Amino acid sequence: MKRANYIFLLLIAGLAAAVAVAISVGSESVSVFAPDEQGRAILFDIRIPRVLLGACVGASLALAGASLQALLRNPLAEPYLLGVSNGAALGTLIAFVLLGDVAGARPVLAFAGAGIATFAVYQMARSKTGMNVERLVLAGVIITTFLSSIIVLLTSLLDAARLRGYTFWLLGDLSQATYNGFYMTLAAAVAGTIVLTSQARALNLMMIGERDAFDHGVEIGRVRMIIFGMASMLVGTSVAASGSVGYVGLIVPHIVRLVVGSDNRLVVPMSAFAGAIFVVLADTVARTAIAPRELPVGAITALIGAPLFIFLLRRS
Repeated sequence: MKRANYIFLLLIAGLAAAVAVAISVGSESVSVFAPDEQGRAILFDIRIPRVLLGACVGASLALAGASLQALLRNPLAEPYLLGVSNGAALGTLIAFVLLGDVAGARPVLAFAGAGIATFAVYQMARSKTGMNVERLVLAGVIITTFLSSIIVLLTSLLDAARLRGYTFWLLGDLSQATYNGFYMTLAAAVAGTIVLTSQARALNLMMIGERDAFDHGVEIGRVRMIIFGMASMLVGTSVAASGSVGYVGLIVPHIVRLVVGSDNRLVVPMSAFAGAIFVVLADTVARTAIAPRELPVGAITALIGAPLFIFLLRRS
């Protein structure tokens, strides 16, 4: 347990260091310790909300990925690959096109879209003999493709200026970060960490087998609903605030399991910290690599995640 405590401390220190670096660097040089008036505006109005939002988005997506992988007993289960992120994106787009600036419409419809996509993939991947990798990946591809086609149809209703902004957002964009978006994703990430960690023992038993878990008193249906509900909420709030940042839920839990093993009492909370570090650093690269222009943060995470997905798929 001492080793786990050291790793927790390292993750906390790593997150603090990543946030400090991300706030310090950018296309404009700003003194963090003694900023002038313009520097304070850049720090407090742009960089700090953006970095904090990125940390919460990373934590939320990693939490969703870790819990779905444990529940479905599949290392390829990830919100982006399963179409859950596209479901949330479609819900956000519907709110964007039809409801405009109605308060709360985007996160609510994003949550609904993520939940429907999660349920659809789960039902399609199930069979009389259980769930296997091929059925899960195929179901995810079908749902993702179907939802993408609806998104394309809806974006054709937007004018040129809104279409460009929405396309960039769809690839993962933290440039429109606000403190309200940060507070929303922070609340979801904290609630997700507490609730999902409380289900870690049940997930450990379910990874052995649902029959064994049932014999140990685990209410399978209740745990399944909690995991699907929390994963949908985490993905929905993240996508509503920052677009689809893919592969975080695949990469981070996989690396955490390599370090600490498969005990979800450690994997779930550690994935939250590691996911926050990953997205903060990826967004720092996205906004500084070709400064003053920016890249979508989702492009950076995909550059790392796609090769890892191929590696995992070949091992499965």
